[in-house]
Amino acid sequence: MSAAAAPRSAAITDEIIRGALVAITDEMKTNLMRTAYNPIIYEALDYTVGLFDANGDTVSIGLGLPMFIKGLSETVKAKIAHWGLDGLHPGDVLLTNDAYVTGSHLNHIVLTVPVFHDGRVVAFASSMAHWIDIGGVLGGRTTDIYSEGLQIPFCKVVKDGIEDEEILAFIKMNVRRPELALGDYRAQMAAIRTGQRRLSTLLERYGLDTVLSSIERMYAHSEALARAVVARVPDGTYSAETIMDDDGITDEPIPIKVTVTIHGNRMIVDLTEISPQVAGYFNSGAAAGRSASQVAFKCLTTPLLMPINEGAFRPLEVVLPPGRVVSAERPAAMQRWMTIPITVVDTIFKALAEAMPDTVHAAHHADLNIASLSGIDQQGRFFQDLVNIPGGGWGAGRHADGMPATVCINDGDTHNTPVEANEARLPIHVETYRLRDDSGGAGRYRGGLGVEMTTRVLCAARFSAGIERTRSAPWGLAGGHAGAPNEIRYSVNGQDVVPPTGKIDATMLAPGDYTQVTTSASDQAGEVATESARPPGRRGRTGRHGGLRQRRRCP
Repeated sequence: MSAAAAPRSAAITDEIIRGALVAITDEMKTNLMRTAYNPIIYEALDYTVGLFDANGDTVSIGLGLPMFIKGLSETVKAKIAHWGLDGLHPGDVLLTNDAYVTGSHLNHIVLTVPVFHDGRVVAFASSMAHWIDIGGVLGGRTTDIYSEGLQIPFCKVVKDGIEDEEILAFIKMNVRRPELALGDYRAQMAAIRTGQRRLSTLLERYGLDTVLSSIERMYAHSEALARAVVARVPDGTYSAETIMDDDGITDEPIPIKVTVTIHGNRMIVDLTEISPQVAGYFNSGAAAGRSASQVAFKCLTTPLLMPINEGAFRPLEVVLPPGRVVSAERPAAMQRWMTIPITVVDTIFKALAEAMPDTVHAAHHADLNIASLSGIDQQGRFFQDLVNIPGGGWGAGRHADGMPATVCINDGDTHNTPVEANEARLPIHVETYRLRDDSGGAGRYRGGLGVEMTTRVLCAARFSAGIERTRSAPWGLAGGHAGAPNEIRYSVNGQDVVPPTGKIDATMLAPGDYTQVTTSASDQAGEVATESARPPGRRGRTGRHGGLRQRRRCP
């Protein structure tokens, strides 16, 4: 083979292996989704699967939730540190839900299997997925991790190929729906076994050295593309500050301040001045703070490059001291872990709006807007579930409108649960589910519209919510106006209630009572234009998208 032919041959092999890695994590993801018992996995896609090298660095992620990118990698690395590669054996499966390692709440269970080749660990396949219940307080506000459910330390749930029935029995005794928990456990097990098996086949076909060399070149390629984008951003230090409503315990707003420094082809995100960890349940671990920075970085640099891998983040440095609201330490409450990192992403974008005006968009609705119900249905069965993740408006860009009714940025592939699926599994009737008319602020380009969802309960039920950004509306950029904030209201025994914030504690609803979640519309980009100066097709509009309304009334 000539010297000229060798690089081309290697490039072809690299592309085959890259495609295989993406296909493996896609298959892992599909198997988990299709076999899970819990609709927050198979409908909402609240999970992530991935392949990792022997150091725990990300090789390929099958999203799921972008916020799991760093959390899953950090958990694999923590397991390596706990046992050491020499402490792992063929047939082992490693389990934990340590919130301060994953960066999230206790509902996120992480299963990991080592991949062996020629007698040594060369990689890992792992899955993080949301179990609907992990014990703890049902629907109330929490102030420490101990009230939020079962904490599972690092353990081998399967050791040398033998499943530990005592660990599973311990889990079953501490959750309200053990059949769902163990069903999801088996689904995650199927996903990681798929990754283990497919990666082993790839190693056998191409050889360990070839596969590892291809992965290293993939890292280098992703890094080079990301650095090239950062290098085009003007050097400088850029800051922005936003606020969250409160922590659910006090009425004090939570400041979110970020500073971004561009130096050549490096980006430094400094979260030192973000709020200290709070008394309420809106804390998250350091992996979440770093994940939020990675989500913003990936969106700004190589949003379409697959697979998502460690190399894409090498130009990014995150400064995050411990004890912040996104690097909380034990025993901080973590139940609503996702909320603040979403606004961290928006605030990073806000900081870089001047430096990257053609890339950054205005703020979006930035909350999951989750309302949950629990109780005993008409057939005497216990139910507990999220009503929906309804989505909301995304901010406009410099040259385009924002998207309406779309899940928040950190939630990635999360699906909008169909009305029919909700009504089939919960004692509810969805009365209205529609776009929120005229809810965007005025500007040259429109922000996306929010959503209004009204649900009536058909039996007595406990209603809980932890909705944010009800006071701090999404902001506009370049002179654009802010959009409408998130809102929530409900009835108790037929009497309307409009709470001062979006935090609702296990409130008992009677049959026929309703809950209504109205999500933010997003803001506009560009100064408010005169009619003659507006872009074609936008004259006479200040935010209404019109149409696309679904209305169903209770009989």
